Amino acid sequence: MLLLAHPRADSYCHGIAERIGERLLQLGHEVRSHDLYAERFDPLVPPFESHTSGVAIESLLAQEADPLVALHREELRQTDALVVVHPNWWGMPPAILTGWVDRVVVPGVAYRLAEAEGSPDPLAPLTDLFVVNTSDTTDERERDLYGDPLASIWGRCVAPYLGAPRVTRRVLRPVAGASTEQRRAWLDEVETLAAETFGAAT
Repeated sequence: MLLLAHPRADSYCHGIAERIGERLLQLGHEVRSHDLYAERFDPLVPPFESHTSGVAIESLLAQEADPLVALHREELRQTDALVVVHPNWWGMPPAILTGWVDRVVVPGVAYRLAEAEGSPDPLAPLTDLFVVNTSDTTDERERDLYGDPLASIWGRCVAPYLGAPRVTRRVLRPVAGASTEQRRAWLDEVETLAAETFGAAT
C-alpha cells in the first residue's frame, strides 16, 4: 500500500511516489497506490470514531459509512507493507495524512487495545514501513533545533500500532533550491532503497 500526501499534482513528492511505485511493480509486487488529495480523502474524524480503545468501538467502526475510508481500512488489513511519501510541514505530516492515520489505523482494523493504558495487539501486522520525507530544513538545523519529530511520529507512535514493522526512512533535504541533477540523484537513491528494502516478490 502506497500513500502520497501532497496537494500539488506536480510536486516532487509525486515524482518520488511514482518512482517507488514503478520500481515495486517491476519487482513483481502488487501496489495499491493512493494520492490522498486527489482522492479527496476526508480526514475529519466523526465523534463516534474518536475512541481508541475497548472492544465496543470495533463494532461501531465496522459500520463505516464512508466507502473510501472503508476501502483504505480493508487494504490496510490485506497489505504486508506500507509506503508513505509526504513533506515535512511544521515537523508533522500534512493534516490529510494525519487524518488518514486517525481514521484508518483504528481498533478492529490495525490493532486491538482493551484498555487505553495497555499495549496494542496487532491485528494486521506489517513487515515494513517505508517513509520518504521532503524538507527544506538542513540536517544541522533539524538535529540541533527541532530533533526530527517525524522520526518519532512514524517510528515510535504509529509503527507499534502496525505490528512494530521494520521502519526505513529517508529524508531528502533541502529540496527548495536543489538542482535538477540533485533531484534526479535523489529519485535514483529512493528507488534503489525501495528495491533493497522490499526485494523481488516471491
